Amino acid sequence: MERLLVAVVMVAVVAVVAFVLDRRQAGRRPAPTPGKWPVPMQLDRLDFDRPDAAWLVAVFTSATCESCATVLSHAAVIESRSVAVQDVESVVRRDLHDRYGIEAVPTVVVADAEGVVRASFVGIPAAAELWAAVAEVRSD
Repeated sequence: MERLLVAVVMVAVVAVVAFVLDRRQAGRRPAPTPGKWPVPMQLDRLDFDRPDAAWLVAVFTSATCESCATVLSHAAVIESRSVAVQDVESVVRRDLHDRYGIEAVPTVVVADAEGVVRASFVGIPAAAELWAAVAEVRSD
């Protein structure tokens, strides 16, 4: 009988401790998760081809990334005298991927003449979405 009483008391103590710990955890919020991969806010236009162009569309890619070729082909359509489009492949231009903290490809960065990033995409934007973003920042 004593053993049964000791067992009941121990179970009750464990239940109270578990309840108290659970209540403490309920007040904590989970850590926020990052919403997206980092994208540079400023580029040095001298790091890229055609620094004299009014706009730069830098497409950070990798040779092993199949979707990168799609994004690059979407960007190539908008290349003009005032819009420079450059493929920044991760092996060929590792220095730029490191300098600008590019961690995911494809990453598209649209920068003005001073190198201020005015639009960006991580992943595969629809062609129309990319073209609209460039048109919008050019009209500002």
